[in-house]
Amino acid sequence: MTPEDILPDDLLDRIRGRAAGYDRDNAFCQEDLDELVAAGYLKLFVPTHDGGLGLGLAAAVQCQRRLATAGPATALAVNMHLVWTGVAHVLADRGDTSLDFVLAEAAQGEIFAFGLSEAGNDSVLFDSTTTAVADSAGGYAFTGTKIFTSLAPAWTRLGIFGKDPMARDGQGELVHGFRRRDSPNYRILDDWDTLGMRASQSRSTVLEGAYVPADRIFRKLPTGPNPDPLVFAIFACFETLIAAVYTGMGERALQLGVQAVQRRTSARNGGRSLAQDPDARRKVAQAAMAMDALYPHLATVAADVDARAEHGAQWFPRLVGLKVNATETARRMVDFAIRVSGGASYSRGAELERLYRDVLAGMFHPSSDDSAHATVANAWLGPLADS
Repeated sequence: MTPEDILPDDLLDRIRGRAAGYDRDNAFCQEDLDELVAAGYLKLFVPTHDGGLGLGLAAAVQCQRRLATAGPATALAVNMHLVWTGVAHVLADRGDTSLDFVLAEAAQGEIFAFGLSEAGNDSVLFDSTTTAVADSAGGYAFTGTKIFTSLAPAWTRLGIFGKDPMARDGQGELVHGFRRRDSPNYRILDDWDTLGMRASQSRSTVLEGAYVPADRIFRKLPTGPNPDPLVFAIFACFETLIAAVYTGMGERALQLGVQAVQRRTSARNGGRSLAQDPDARRKVAQAAMAMDALYPHLATVAADVDARAEHGAQWFPRLVGLKVNATETARRMVDFAIRVSGGASYSRGAELERLYRDVLAGMFHPSSDDSAHATVANAWLGPLADS
């Protein structure tokens, strides 16, 4: 199936038509989610024998790219569910069945959310400020605050992690598990009133001794970088799917910019179309070339994940490099579109005005620009020497 089959034009038109209202009202994209669920979109990675679409990462990122041209915040929200189901798919494809239950439950309609991010934790997956306290039955009680929990009003399963400080002879251990929405001892804060990506409703989640039983604990890892397949799978799916959303935003901005150049005229040039203006034509050409370079970058990295390509130590530089390229290119595309569209794009409620705010969220997703450049530099030059 193609992205056009999965997300037909009429569905995209409805999603695009609701985007401004969600943004204005700071409302969750519930109608979008309902339609995407009905279309089977949340089952992109679910095997066909379980009623899913059975796609790999390369196909899924093209779907997310297409969805983001209509509803960036909706695509970002759905991304978090797709990250977890994508991780389960990537692991299963490599012979690791530890998250097969995620795909099985997604097939039954469960919606997964990503509860890993923590304020001030720039170690991302390699440490946690959330505590995980073990009991005699092998379960853990988690206490801490998770930020940017997308799909907050709708998730039914939340993937979380925390640190058991007593494990590994006091060195600490990172414990990963999934909790159900109907389990107690947590609060979802109504604190999502942001500059952009408002329809994602990525609210904070406060864990107050939130218990995860032993059968829902799926990984225990040492703190710090390690080669566990879970770490690779999360980075691979998160970075490529995030890149897909921002590639779609850049694509839409380019479309809007081209439409503006074709529509606008210049009194200075005798009422001729801006499409005949050399400066405007150069701006369009530069924007188009930037997007032409991004499309194959996204496709190649995702295809390499599916193909289990052997990039060794270069895998993480490739993943973070894609994310930075996509988010920064999308920002340039929105800036281009606004420059050629004129003052109308500055009006509240204009699509480009919303894209201008939405695209700024790209700088906050891991890996940050500084972290990504450090990762790439270390891969090529080795780590910094001790002073």
